[in-house]
Amino acid sequence: MTRPAAALSRGAPPPAPETGLFSLADLPVETVTRLVERTVELHHDRAAHARPLAGAAVGVLFARPSTRTRTAFTVAALRLGGSPVAHGPGELQPPSGQFVEPVESGESVEDTGRSLGSMLDGLVARPAGSLDDLRRLSRYGHLPVVNARTPEEHPSQGLCDLATLRLTLGSLDGLRLLYVGEGNATATALALALSGIPGCEATFACPPGYGLPAELLAAAGKRAARTGATLTHRDSARSLPTGVDVVYTTRWQSTGGGRPDAGWRERFRPFHVDEEFMTRRPGALFLHDLPAHRGEEVSGAVLDGPRSVAWTQASMKLGGAMAVLEWALSEGDPHGQASGTPAPPDTPAASEASEA
Repeated sequence: MTRPAAALSRGAPPPAPETGLFSLADLPVETVTRLVERTVELHHDRAAHARPLAGAAVGVLFARPSTRTRTAFTVAALRLGGSPVAHGPGELQPPSGQFVEPVESGESVEDTGRSLGSMLDGLVARPAGSLDDLRRLSRYGHLPVVNARTPEEHPSQGLCDLATLRLTLGSLDGLRLLYVGEGNATATALALALSGIPGCEATFACPPGYGLPAELLAAAGKRAARTGATLTHRDSARSLPTGVDVVYTTRWQSTGGGRPDAGWRERFRPFHVDEEFMTRRPGALFLHDLPAHRGEEVSGAVLDGPRSVAWTQASMKLGGAMAVLEWALSEGDPHGQASGTPAPPDTPAASEASEA
């Protein structure tokens, strides 16, 4: 898959409709389901494709630390026949605060998009800025862009999480999940993903002041109302449900991030997942998007124990990245739906994110 060369033009090219993966709120439930199923297929057989990105150049821009997501998308591009082009912090020239840490000189998001779009066939990006920056990159670069995590959302993680549960549990209908910890980008994507599962009962328990944004809950709630899912938000670790299929937590603090609240750890301590917490939920599996801090959000005995599927979850990020790139960058996905332009997004939620 390669795009045709741009024709000779005068003046700055006008923007075009954005394409790619920005938020799970943009996608119909059916598309999310197809991407989840495709992730499972590619996890079982990484050669189950016809190299749809043959000849494609895929930019991989990470302005924030990443182990799993960056590796997954880089390897995914290679396995699908494409060539990844790595961009690290400080290697491009966007203005301060947009994609990388402050630089002495730079250019606008629009100009960056126009330049990248004239050479790349797609871009996977984890910017220092916002989700809106990625949408503008796509519009002005006429370029498919994949959100590899912004402060608002980590959509590919949400797809990977559902695929992990699909692989492990079979049918997801009626899934009961308990999330404990910060209402960050991973939690946002998870809430949107779970809202499309018929009969799902999801509880998000977050410390006071660190919960899911109200706009996100409203957007996920609208989808849940159509599917029969139930999303509950709590700001206390007391009296949480015990009859659940899955317990999920994430790192309490992002890499290199600080908190203005000096006593924040005390707020988070009741949300720690240890053996006692899991004993009260005898049938539950354990998920974690990683990286993990053993002894903080989770004990080592739980993370490495027999009910943890966190390591399967990590390995499935490759299949997920392959499914996303195949859908977003090729002419159409393997199920016959072109990647196309996303619908206008629900109001995005802003929250500091885990560095999965």
